[in-house]
Amino acid sequence: MALIEVNTEECIKCGICIAACPTRVLVMGEKGPEELSAQNCIACGHCVAICPKMAINNKKTPLVKQIEITEQAPLDKEIAKKFLRSRRSIRCYKDMPVPKDKLLELVEIARFAPTAGNGQDISYIIIKDKELLKRVTEVVTEWMEAEVLKGPKTHWSFPLHIRAYRENGLDNILRNAPHLLLAMAQKNLVRGRENSVFSLAYLELFAPSLGLGSCWAGIVEMCIFAGYAPLLELFNVPKDKVITGAVMVGYPKYKFKRLVDRNPLEVHWL
Repeated sequence: MALIEVNTEECIKCGICIAACPTRVLVMGEKGPEELSAQNCIACGHCVAICPKMAINNKKTPLVKQIEITEQAPLDKEIAKKFLRSRRSIRCYKDMPVPKDKLLELVEIARFAPTAGNGQDISYIIIKDKELLKRVTEVVTEWMEAEVLKGPKTHWSFPLHIRAYRENGLDNILRNAPHLLLAMAQKNLVRGRENSVFSLAYLELFAPSLGLGSCWAGIVEMCIFAGYAPLLELFNVPKDKVITGAVMVGYPKYKFKRLVDRNPLEVHWL
């Protein structure tokens, strides 16, 4: 089977599919679009999704698996602005687990985030086990303590987090979140971290629609990226992959009442 199939009775040779193709796979032939370099297809699905006549099919992104976009009014800009500004990093969670189906909804939407070259190369670990999460906090604290002993160049927050945990039993690492979501990519993937950031950003923006809150687990990421073996061993990561991002997830304990301002916009025009 060829990469693409064209319904010549429906095709009007408008050339939109050719213009939309990011890797110039198609050219216009006598009967419609033809393959020029099928090996360059990155399975983005643009050619099939943009055709006004449903006249083209691509075996990598079949028409039958694409969802029709019905005509609807664009999202009101004020609603969109309020939605984006209302996302907050949640550090206080209710002591209740999130159902498995909701957690799957989160990573399901995350997989639609853009990836370099449409690699679609991010996978996930979802941690639900309370005891395992407690162990993560303990191990990360042990790592911070070892880092502090190395000298004054350690991160400014480490002593604060260590004291909070050792003296007061406060978890500043995972904030008692009921779940930790880890993004993974293949080892040596050049854009693994960047792709994960996009993916987890989608997840964070979608979370409030499910009544959930989230926060990047920055200290956990620091420990992971430092290659701290005792922590990595807890996650049972496949041998061909590495962890590229970490986000806490749970039900927010409190509700924000106001939109917080930011630094003034700074723009340079060229």
